Amino acid sequence: MQADSAMVEELPVWLEVNGEPMVTWMCTPDQLEELAVGWLHGEGFIESRDDLVKLRPCATDLGFWAEVAPERLARVKGENRKRVLASGCGAVSTFLADPHAVARAPARGEPPPAEMLRALFKDLFARGERYNETGGIHAAALADGERLRFHAEDIGRHNAVDKVIGAAVLAREAVAGRGLLVTGRISAELAYKGARAGLAWIATPSVPSTLALTIARRAGMILVGRAVSGAPHLHRPEA
Repeated sequence: MQADSAMVEELPVWLEVNGEPMVTWMCTPDQLEELAVGWLHGEGFIESRDDLVKLRPCATDLGFWAEVAPERLARVKGENRKRVLASGCGAVSTFLADPHAVARAPARGEPPPAEMLRALFKDLFARGERYNETGGIHAAALADGERLRFHAEDIGRHNAVDKVIGAAVLAREAVAGRGLLVTGRISAELAYKGARAGLAWIATPSVPSTLALTIARRAGMILVGRAVSGAPHLHRPEA
């Protein structure tokens, strides 16, 4: 029996916010600045690049020191969030345990037609260098409806989503109103990240979860399951 040489790199990366240990990711160790910024955005520590006072990498270890406005840190801590071990393996905020706490919002926009969605996923898969090498990694991409704007791969699909959102925030490009392509199922945590970012839609070749649908319907997002099939499943928000 011969060992398979194809492996996916996985390493711990830590983040401190205003001097306080905040999170350690088990992740694919690239696009780490994007990962940190995307996570800070998704957790409410920042709304834009201007809210990030400083992000400094550690010279001797895989980690970052972030500085945000003290009032933003106090606001997040004041929510007294309990941690939830999510189905996507991420420890995320209490909104997953109570999706009805997600504020209702009007519909944010339509996904592209089925043919365009398939073309976007074809581009996503073509960019997947690690996936093509190993078959053991997730990918995500931010799309404007006609082309991919940012792309990332990671061993954790929630990390890949944070990376593409973080890349957009760093580039000062709009996230709200755009769409997200993911390669795995749309879990509650991905729907929450999308709701937080103001995304109009999230699409997957797989399916969404029931909690993801609850979050998306309240947030005004459309979830698209079976997006590369001949008949994608569109789950629309509540009227």
